Amino acid sequence: MTRFGFISTYPPTRCGLATFTRSLAHALTGPRDAPASIVRMLDEDDNGGPRADDVCRVVAEIRGNDPAPGRTAASALRGCDVVIVQHEYGIFGGPDGEHVIAMLEALDVPTIVVLHTILPAPLPNQKRVLERVAALATAVVVMTDHALETLAVRYDVDLSRVSVIPHGVKMTSVRGIHQPESVPRVLTWGLLSPGKGLERGIRALAVLRMRGLRADYIIAGQTHPKVRVKSGEKYRESLAGLARALGVDDAVQFVDRYLTDDDLSDMLEAADAVLLPYESHEQATSGVLVEAVAAGVPVVATAFPHAVELLTDGAGTAVGHDDLAGMADALESILTGHQSAVLPPERARGSVGVSWPEVASRYAVLAGRLQTERAA
Repeated sequence: MTRFGFISTYPPTRCGLATFTRSLAHALTGPRDAPASIVRMLDEDDNGGPRADDVCRVVAEIRGNDPAPGRTAASALRGCDVVIVQHEYGIFGGPDGEHVIAMLEALDVPTIVVLHTILPAPLPNQKRVLERVAALATAVVVMTDHALETLAVRYDVDLSRVSVIPHGVKMTSVRGIHQPESVPRVLTWGLLSPGKGLERGIRALAVLRMRGLRADYIIAGQTHPKVRVKSGEKYRESLAGLARALGVDDAVQFVDRYLTDDDLSDMLEAADAVLLPYESHEQATSGVLVEAVAAGVPVVATAFPHAVELLTDGAGTAVGHDDLAGMADALESILTGHQSAVLPPERARGSVGVSWPEVASRYAVLAGRLQTERAA
């Protein structure tokens, strides 16, 4: 029985990386197995939280200013057979999160590094950090073919040690998907922060209103904790102000809470379209996109790499980042019934990835191979 360790953010921290790690760890380690050990990365303003759940235990918490992150991580994960490190520049200390290098150097067991961000035009130190992380890892995982291509073209990495394992999908069932309502609903969800492009969504709603099409726009999720610490709720207030200025405040609804799985299922059931108006041109992976497509809800997204890769099989439309008219056109086509979800949930899940248990089995096979190679 493989004993897994993780280095990542982890609940109660509320971010996509923490959710990803929890889902993968729970799928890898059932309640009858040895619990996974979590080294939880914290922001300096994070007070920490519960140190255990049903199948995982938080064995250490590391802040960005930890003077010896490598020693802390190695000591906490002693006894693990394989350690899975979730890499994102922003969660580790030092310039461009370079403290992760010390952690990888200190670990004496096989390591799998999951690259969540692969910048196509990295700054010199960002490139150095990622290449060093990949060199220290026993194996590297990316989640899309586009991410693999970017890694191959932009970075000096041994591709023989890189595997593509897709993002996991919750096998949720949306009952009677997208029953028509008197007023169609567009849904965006996730932690609120500048860069999510929600201004575009509100402007697209205003364009639809000018065309005579009434729709409600649900913006669900709390303000990102880092944003709230720095500026409170100013971003949410600015969005509400924009909606008032454009005359659509009666159609924009903010759901200011962190969504549970049941919350999200209910919202997807009531949604006619999911809108992802992200500003990023470089986002290689989006868990929100995966969940939306897997549920069979038509998606309209700006043309970030993951959206371009997934929305080519009838699951939705990718539009240019500055193409407000194109965004409104795509939404109008869906909301007026001219375009619907042509992929049933079963096919949609197949197009975006696989269930978390299946994803976990791929990680388990990879971990077993690394252990065998180490013992040889």
